[in-house]
Amino acid sequence: MKNIFSAPFVVDMGKTTANMYRLGWDERNGGNISYLLDEREVAEYLDVHTVLREIPTGFNALPLAGKYFIVTGTGKYFKNVEGDPETNLGVIRIKEDGTTAQLLWGFKDGGKFTSEFPAHMMSHMVRLRVDPENRVVMHTHPTNLLAMNYIHELDEAKVTHTLWEMCTECIVVFPEGVGVLPWMLCGTNSIGEATAEKMKDFRVVVWALHGVYGAGKTLDETFGLIETVEKAAQIYMLTAGHPRINTIRDEDMVKLVELFGIKNYRRDFLHLDK
Repeated sequence: MKNIFSAPFVVDMGKTTANMYRLGWDERNGGNISYLLDEREVAEYLDVHTVLREIPTGFNALPLAGKYFIVTGTGKYFKNVEGDPETNLGVIRIKEDGTTAQLLWGFKDGGKFTSEFPAHMMSHMVRLRVDPENRVVMHTHPTNLLAMNYIHELDEAKVTHTLWEMCTECIVVFPEGVGVLPWMLCGTNSIGEATAEKMKDFRVVVWALHGVYGAGKTLDETFGLIETVEKAAQIYMLTAGHPRINTIRDEDMVKLVELFGIKNYRRDFLHLDK
């Protein structure tokens, strides 16, 4: 059996969390990631029949029964993941009852998965229905996007349009736009359910005055998605309060999506002549 510390899913989680911490997105124990794994890749590194302990999920995740995830731990600092993955990460399998997670590796200090675990699993359930190749759900606190929450109207169409205007690539990277939730109590099933509902239509969901959820096929794709949204928010914050002389016109955004063959963009978020 191969050494799990060399497993790509462990190494990549370490690199991703370190990068997110370096960018200032995940202060202290902020942020969390869950990454859906294939049983075959897990079995190369772990005896999948050996369960270290069982942890209640806090909700019914029956549609994910039998699926494997590597997840960041509650109270853990992203800056420490790469140096000590066995304490800060855990590989779990959702038990047949849907209400129990079986720990196969990690959380060696007795810890458990992130307090946002219900929001992650609920989002996975929805995104897998939308895109069977979706594997990652990522929650983080990007500085400029969070700052934007305080000075921009929190309307999905308006937030999306502003972000699309900031970088040429934005409408190409997130053509479906950005979902927005009002401030809600974090760590609850309620915010998990609300996030999952938004995930039916969006891969990026803003938690007002808190952070953002992103979903994608790989860690790189999901990180890049949030990174692009954050870059657009940074440009907005740098230019806010200044006279705007130039902008990307809505007609040019249409040319962009047509050039890249994108069909599912939110045309209703654009200000086009009817």
